[in-house]
Amino acid sequence: MSTREYDLIVIGAGPVGENVADRAVRGGLTAAIVESELVGGECSYWACMPSKALLRAPAALRAARDVAGAAEAVTGDLDVHAVLARRDRIVHEYQDTSQVEWLQSAGIDLVRGHGRLSGEREVTVESADGSATVLRARQAVAVCTGSAALLPDIPGLADAAPWTSREATGVRTVPASLAILGGGVVGLEMATAFVALGSRVTVIARSRLLGGLEEFAGAAVRDALVSAGADVRTGADVERVERSADGEVVISLDDGGEVRAAEILVATGRVPRTQDVGLDVVGIDPGSWIDVDDSMRVPGSEWLYAAGDVNHRALLTHQGKYQARVAGDVIARRATSTDVDTSPWSPLAATADHSAVPQVVFTEPEIAAVGHTEASARAAGIQVKIVDYDLSWVAGASTQSDRYEGRSRAVIDAERGVLVGATFVGPDVAELLHAATIAIVGEVPLHRLWHAVPAYPTVSEVWLRWLETAGL
Repeated sequence: MSTREYDLIVIGAGPVGENVADRAVRGGLTAAIVESELVGGECSYWACMPSKALLRAPAALRAARDVAGAAEAVTGDLDVHAVLARRDRIVHEYQDTSQVEWLQSAGIDLVRGHGRLSGEREVTVESADGSATVLRARQAVAVCTGSAALLPDIPGLADAAPWTSREATGVRTVPASLAILGGGVVGLEMATAFVALGSRVTVIARSRLLGGLEEFAGAAVRDALVSAGADVRTGADVERVERSADGEVVISLDDGGEVRAAEILVATGRVPRTQDVGLDVVGIDPGSWIDVDDSMRVPGSEWLYAAGDVNHRALLTHQGKYQARVAGDVIARRATSTDVDTSPWSPLAATADHSAVPQVVFTEPEIAAVGHTEASARAAGIQVKIVDYDLSWVAGASTQSDRYEGRSRAVIDAERGVLVGATFVGPDVAELLHAATIAIVGEVPLHRLWHAVPAYPTVSEVWLRWLETAGL
């Protein structure tokens, strides 16, 4: 058994772990990163990147068909083989060579194998051949192992060989029919993709779609899926799942109904990948989410950090990378100083996770949201003023599409005169989101936003319409 020593040991080489290690190395520390799968992690190979690759071609085709002149040039349907081939290129054929080269260029050592905490500031890595390497950290250990799909305790489900997001985004042969359990982001993005790829899709959700967002957002996605031929069932509970002798999945619902499909995708939530990383060594139950402070350090520990999905603050890649930059910088600063500013507006505190988390749902239509919804703002005791505006009324929308449909909502703290939430629904609205994020994080007064003049004719002119509707 060999032993190696570094300033920082990171368990998990996804984008979060990579950023923790990179920032620490930039701060003058040495770092090793431990990975049992592909360097680049879930987002690069089984989530963000392949899912958006599957969704992009249908969106581009829709955009062309919505503009006269381009519509007449569209003479065929989606080329499924080409879509899957492009997905493979985007995930580098599921090879991590370029990611490993990046680690080397950044001065980060890679240790292949399964890493577990084995003592204070110590990680033991078991490689595929059974050999073990002990890594000791002079400063810190960061757990960045992400999350995995939750498999609900439904009779027969596990035996029915269900898909998770990994099988869905890595699909090789598009099934004739697909049942999707779950009405959240993953389920609806995959419903959008597989309807476009030619599957007969059934979505089964216990409550309304996209429950954490404005209700009109989920309703718009539901209408689009139904128009595209999907069967969307909300308020439905699954009682049993079985795979028949002919390979078909049979789903029994609590209302006596039944859904049959070639495959079933489970998209009902996530669990932390902490079952087998040695958390018991530090007194944390294996399989738990890991609580952290705003510097990503585990309370009660001087050396243990956790960033990304594992801390359950915001299960989004961009938020995990944000946390990672904070964690890496803090670890580097604390290595040389006992006076490290982690106050709320310091760059060494991940405070954006509390009230200004931007999110895009790449469905048809696209959903972009940041900050409070109307319901969450009222629940927080904010004196709320709501401004709704139809995006199709903005001049820029008519230049983009002959059939533009969209909606927007601004949630305003009327007492302070600042924006605290924004939601956009419509084609390509993701590109509207960062302006709203800046306004919310910066707490920019509405009377100052009046002087941030949007260009004409763009869909961003909705900002002017919001302010006018709010009374400016």
